[in-house]
Amino acid sequence: MASPSKRRTWVWAGRALLIALGVCGIAQNRAGGSQSAAERSAAFESGTTPCDAGLSRHSLTAAVLTETLTAEAKSAPDSRSARDGMVWIPGGRFWMGTERMEDAQPLHQVEVKGFWMDRNDVTNEEFAVFVKATGYVTIAERPLDREEFPNLASDELAPGSVVFTPPAHPVPLDHPLSWWSFVRGANWRHPNGPGSDLRGEERYPVVQVAWPDAMAYAKWAGKRLPTEAEWEFAARGGRDRQLYPWGNDFRPDGRWMANTFQGHFPDHNTAEDGHSGIAPVASFPANDYGLYDMAGNVWQWVSDWYRPDYYAQLSKKGTVAINPQGPSDSFDPQEIGVAKRVQKGGSYLCTDQYCERYITGSRGKGDPETSTNHLGFRCVRDK
Repeated sequence: MASPSKRRTWVWAGRALLIALGVCGIAQNRAGGSQSAAERSAAFESGTTPCDAGLSRHSLTAAVLTETLTAEAKSAPDSRSARDGMVWIPGGRFWMGTERMEDAQPLHQVEVKGFWMDRNDVTNEEFAVFVKATGYVTIAERPLDREEFPNLASDELAPGSVVFTPPAHPVPLDHPLSWWSFVRGANWRHPNGPGSDLRGEERYPVVQVAWPDAMAYAKWAGKRLPTEAEWEFAARGGRDRQLYPWGNDFRPDGRWMANTFQGHFPDHNTAEDGHSGIAPVASFPANDYGLYDMAGNVWQWVSDWYRPDYYAQLSKKGTVAINPQGPSDSFDPQEIGVAKRVQKGGSYLCTDQYCERYITGSRGKGDPETSTNHLGFRCVRDK
């Protein structure tokens, strides 16, 4: 894990350049904002399918800060107990990973003990109960730290977070800053910025939560975040070595099984699956364990540090990994010096044009202190 001093001394311009050139596996220039079917297939088979899940708020320079107006915070809605709605995951042995993604290889055998898991992602109403009970303030609601962001002017240290802002026209897919912005005033109460709120969205998954925010909620609820191995075992629902939680056919009998991106990424989502953005929890069928939204909709934090070589480290031992807890530190070659945590499941922005990390064995990654409007979490509890 990188020390705070190393993070603070990172050169701002260099980090912005790194993120622009290669966020989360971008390996080639895709000018014009689109790919042919052959190009997408080749990228998919070679394991270079890109994804910008590793985007951190450090990569968004002052030049791309979105000017917004401050807005009054809305009162949190009431909710039933956040401790309900868990299902028992029996545990067992499975093959973890996928041959489709470089950082999810090699496939290796893992065994996990049984545990309880939230049936749904934590919702806005459940998170509101936590905030009301504890007075907790999320990272996105706190001003940016001057020592961590030395190149920002004082007025640019206002609280905010990362928001998907689709361009009005096709753009090259090797430049994620074309569709991500740091928006002042964006937080879990206002996921898309001050002009948005949670009215009518009590049963939507809470987003704009950083990893420490998710950890704080889990502790308050008497739960914890799942390990990467637990999450993947649960997502598979007993369907070992299959691509999706429901099998190998992305649309069995023509049915949409998850909330993903249709149309032309990132500028035009045709919403053929019924949702142009985040969907309410349980809008699509549950897997065989009774878990909803284990693919698409919003990314989910897990407890593990991220290293692209971690699976190789486990595989070299030549034994079944029993309840692996992840590596002891983090390394991301695409944003050196920034420690990352693993994210799982993909989101409504995943598409075969750009990011197919709704595949069950795939992995995402993110700066623990960076939240976005397509990132949430769910919790587990030991027997």
